[in-house]
Parts: sequence; C-alpha cells; structure tokens
Amino acid sequence: MQHPQYLRAKVGDHLEIGPGAPLVIQTMCNTHTSDVEATVAQCLELAGAGAQMVRITVPGLADIPALRDIRDRLRAAGCDVPLVADIHFSSATALEAAKIVGKVRINPGNFHPDHETARREFARFLEVCREHGTAVRVGLNHGSLGKYITDLYGNTPEAMALAAMEWLEICIEAQFFNVVVSLKASNTVVMVQAYRELMRRMQERGYVFPLHLGVTEAGNGEPGRIKSCIGIGTLLREGIGNTLRVSLTEPPAAELPVAAYLAARYGDSPMPELSPAERRILDAACEWGPALLCREIDEIPASAGLDEHLSDEIMQGARRRFYRPEYIACPGCGRTMYDLQGSFEQVKARTAHLKGMVIAVMGCIVNGPGEMADADWGYVGEGGGKVSIYRKGQPVLRHIPDSEAIDRLLELIEKD
Repeated sequence: MQHPQYLRAKVGDHLEIGPGAPLVIQTMCNTHTSDVEATVAQCLELAGAGAQMVRITVPGLADIPALRDIRDRLRAAGCDVPLVADIHFSSATALEAAKIVGKVRINPGNFHPDHETARREFARFLEVCREHGTAVRVGLNHGSLGKYITDLYGNTPEAMALAAMEWLEICIEAQFFNVVVSLKASNTVVMVQAYRELMRRMQERGYVFPLHLGVTEAGNGEPGRIKSCIGIGTLLREGIGNTLRVSLTEPPAAELPVAAYLAARYGDSPMPELSPAERRILDAACEWGPALLCREIDEIPASAGLDEHLSDEIMQGARRRFYRPEYIACPGCGRTMYDLQGSFEQVKARTAHLKGMVIAVMGCIVNGPGEMADADWGYVGEGGGKVSIYRKGQPVLRHIPDSEAIDRLLELIEKD
C-alpha cells in the first residue's frame, strides 16, 4: 500500500493545523453574533486567555454584515486570532461567510434535503473557499448524520466515518485539501471508535486530513472535564488529533485551561497554571480514563489514592460503571435563547436520583434534537421562554413555559 499523505490545513495568515504543528486549542463564543460589541469583547477575552481560534455562530445571511464588522474590529484592535464561522443548513450563508473568515465549519449533508443537491452545493462552496484561501471543517456529530447515511449504515461510529469519507472524497476530487474533520459524540466510546475508524479509512485512501477532537455536549464541572479528558486523551495518546475543543456548559473561557492542559500533556505546549485540585482531577482522568475506556483495566487500583467520588466519575466518563444519571448538555452559543447554564443546574439538581438515565439539556432547537441521540429524555430551549421535551429523540411536549418545564419533565419520567 502506498504511504498516505498527511495533510495540513492553514487557517488565517499564520495558523497551521496538522502533523508536525503544535496542537491547536479553540473555543466558541456564546454571544449573539448580531451583538457586535459583546462578540468582539468576548473574542478579545478568549484570545487573551489562550484561544488560538474562536468560532462564532452565523445563523443566516442576516448575520453576515455583523460577522464582517466583528472581523474588522478585531483586526483594528490588533487581534489576529482566526475566526471560524459555524454554519447550519444554509449553503448561501456558508458561501458568504467563506469570503470573510479564516475557516468555516459545516455539515455538508445539511446543505439540502436532497443528497445529490447537497453534494453539488458542497462542491460549489469548496470553490469559493479556494478563491478566498478559507479553510473548511467538515463537522459531523453523532445523531446528526442525516437520513441518507442512517438508512444505509445506521447511527454508528462506522456510519460517522463513512459519512465523513464521502465528503472528503469530494474534496480529494476537487484537489481541495485545506480541510479539517471532526466526528464528535457525547458518548466517549462512540467518539473514540468513530475517530479511529475515520483515521483507518483515510490512511487506506492515501490522504489523512487533520482532525479536530472533542466530546460534544460534555456538560459542566468535574464530569464535563473528566469526560473530555477521557475521550480526547484516549485519541491523543494514540497520535490521533491535531486541534481540540473542550465543550463545557460554562463560560467559554473556562474551557481553555482544560484544553491547554491536554495540549501540554500530549504535545509540546507549556502547561497552564491550574489549581492543585483541578490538576489532580485532570491528571487522574488522563491517567486512568483511557485505560478504562480501552478495557486495558477494569477498575482503578486502590494504590491510585483517588477518593470514591473521583473514581466513580472517571468510571462513568469511560462508560464502565454508572453511579448517577448521564447528562448531555451543549455549551451554548449565539443560537441559545434561554438561560442554558442555569436550567442545566436545575435539571441536574432535580434528577440526581435517576441513576443510569441519560438526560440531555440543549441550547436550541436547531441541532439539539439530533445531537442528543443517546438521551432517554431531552430538555431543549426554543427561545421566547419556551421549552420542548423529548423522549428517545421524539418530541412529547412542545412550547412549555420554562417555569414549568422541569416539573413536566419529572412528571413524564415518573409516568414512564
């Protein structure tokens, strides 16, 4: 077999992602893109805190002028951290964003309900990116693969890798290689299996694109940090991954010390300053979590000296033993129209007794229902003070006032 070609992506004027380059850490604004002042301020804060790329949601064409204004103001302020436009569904928006930012994140399958039309629109998008020197992230998440793929292959890690390879084939045919790929999942086992399968298929094909790693909807606090370290750390120790985001349901700046820790532990970046308590948690998660997830060990040895709570959290993050509910919660972004962080804390407090149940709290109706594929129950903000409740991916209540939604969720769980 011919030796595969390992590719690099260039984002903006200076940043490179790929083999031989340092691990790149990134995060995403949770401001509304239309609020230019707030978004610029948050971008400056995140760049100052160590983010090497900052992603901004661009819900539609109406947000393109704000995106351009944000870019211009950041450059005028001397901030050259590349911006990444996060696009859902609208190929027209992706085409315009590609003329402004250093990178565009898309799921090409969402460009059009008809798969062949989506393929044509993706090919057209690549030509605009080539013209403007814009990098692309092909981002597919577990639970948002689309009917075309799931009808053929199911909702599996293999399906995720196959779906990504189809879009990469279009890139290869077009000789467009300024591409990064991600296959995120909230389930650490699914996430690791999907990336391994994609790496194997890219190596067989002869072109290995850079990989963006992340455990999507990891939650917050210790569980979110532990889960992220286990999923991302498992792959980084195998030499898989070139850029990463730790997705926490917290202010975006809180993600960066964890990401910097991972870049230092598995790369050549300097170790960030962490409190002794946080360092202990991250060290333990990376020391024992990957070994548990890969079934190299079945328990954390007593000699590790971990307290019961930390040991339980690592076992749960590696999906080896569940001692509490499993929570899926997105970090929030400019599409979020309610108090996601506060609602998540309330849901956790009211459901803590439901051991082994999987409960999702999602920031918006756009991709929340698809991305909580593993959840038994889902709590999804609609905006306007309303919430939808899902069971096994299907809506059972819509337009519930958020003041009543947690009570209604608990009533449904008890009836079930």
